[in-house]
Amino acid sequence: MSQTATSGRENLIFRVASYIIIAAAALVGFNQETSTTQRLVMSGLLLVIAVVLALVPKPGSPPWKYHLYLLVQGSLVAGLLLVVPGWTMFPVLYCLLSIQAILFLPLRHGVLWIVAFTLVTAMSFARSGGWDEALYALLVYGGSYAFFGAFASALVRADEARQQSQALLTELREAHQQLQEYAMRVEELAVVEERNRLAREMHDTLGHRLTVAAVQLEGAQRLCALDQEKAASMVGTVRDQVRDALRELRDTVAALRTPIEADLQLRSSVQRLVAYFEEATGLTVHRVLPDTMPDLPESYRMALYRATQEALTNIQKHAGASQAWLVLAISDASITLTVSDNGRGVTRSGQQTGFGLHGLRERAGQLGGDLCVEPRKGGGTQLSFRLPLPAAEAVEDLEHPQGMERSTDG
Repeated sequence: MSQTATSGRENLIFRVASYIIIAAAALVGFNQETSTTQRLVMSGLLLVIAVVLALVPKPGSPPWKYHLYLLVQGSLVAGLLLVVPGWTMFPVLYCLLSIQAILFLPLRHGVLWIVAFTLVTAMSFARSGGWDEALYALLVYGGSYAFFGAFASALVRADEARQQSQALLTELREAHQQLQEYAMRVEELAVVEERNRLAREMHDTLGHRLTVAAVQLEGAQRLCALDQEKAASMVGTVRDQVRDALRELRDTVAALRTPIEADLQLRSSVQRLVAYFEEATGLTVHRVLPDTMPDLPESYRMALYRATQEALTNIQKHAGASQAWLVLAISDASITLTVSDNGRGVTRSGQQTGFGLHGLRERAGQLGGDLCVEPRKGGGTQLSFRLPLPAAEAVEDLEHPQGMERSTDG
């Protein structure tokens, strides 16, 4: 296998230079004192060398073709040295073959060919002028062949370095393009995630408020003729709900901030939400809440609050229940919110595909928890929202990602 593949321009330059050297060798040879027979043989050999030079194997050819080429050319030059021995320009032709041997073949094979050319040259001088001449020729021409071989080897290494640089540049361009594509995908995913979060916020806030308002209006409509005072009270409740919905809409659009105040405990937030639900619906909610709460990050408090809100809203909209139960239980590894009712219930094979439940599953999944909606023993529906308790370091990181002053949560 050849070590390197020269370009078309490089091949042309090398061939032109080779033909110039062949012509110079012929000119010097004809100016020497030689017989007619010697000149005819010399002319024939130089012509064949020029023709074979045009038939050099193409890059990528099998190694045996290069060996055959060098063998033929080397034999023709040896014939010239035999016909016209001594200090002529004909040994210079081996310099050209030394370059080709290094360019075409692996380094070890190229070096062997250079050694062969050197020995042939030395033997030619030994035959014509003795071993002293052979030693001089060995030093002069052997050094020349080695020099041109080293020059060709440097070209090979430079070409390999260029190819490696080009390959690295191509890889870097591909990696840069991939990074750009990944950045675009990450940006798209971030936009989608933010849209989903905004949709959850809108559903959890406006959906809850408007659901309560709709129920109150239905009740007020039925009581208009029977109990105007009660109907007016319910309309007042609707008015408050709409006002709260508008306020929360402004907050969501402006900053998407949580409706849970930063200094308000989760236990107090849930208590207030349940009390408001009982006042709006007339349903009794039996609740069991822990006296003390662990230190939870804001994302956990928000998720538990939204789960309570969604569960109560679903009871009001779909359950047709007269009582509800809310239990917030804390274990060593997790915190679980369970909300159940004695209403119509759901089947185990039923799929809860509402947007609110879908949003809760997303919230739970993002925090490593899970959501389960199933029939309650004794009738009704039970919703369980479980989150694993984060480590203290994780709470610190989630609450204060930039080293901000820490606030407490009960």
